[in-house]
Amino acid sequence: MKILAVDYGDARTGIAISDLLCSIVGSTTVIHSRNQDKTVDEILRLVRENGVGEIVVGLPKNMDGTEGVRAELCRSLAARLEADSGLPVKLWDERRTTVEAHNILSQHNYHGKKRKNTVDAVAASLILEGYLGFRCR
Repeated sequence: MKILAVDYGDARTGIAISDLLCSIVGSTTVIHSRNQDKTVDEILRLVRENGVGEIVVGLPKNMDGTEGVRAELCRSLAARLEADSGLPVKLWDERRTTVEAHNILSQHNYHGKKRKNTVDAVAASLILEGYLGFRCR
């Protein structure tokens, strides 16, 4: 079974999908949409096409552990994905993943539009890597 991770955003949603052994990130993509219905439809298409058995949605918490409006949106998306896919959906603390993603891209000389179109997929990969590491322990 594969696991799909979601870094949900207003305009872009990063997606990372594990390999069959759930040991590494196998592929990434970005969904460009401001419409939640279209984003959900695209995620569900990726779930079907890739034989995904579990979904992980990044939960953006504040540094003090509290949750804001963005976290509510992610919880809502997670509930919708669980209902529509019939798969288990987990929430994963994604604090600092976008910052880490920007740092990784800077180190590899990704700037401007190239970075903007990649950062969400890298953030989704970091969410997935964290979750896979947790599962192994």
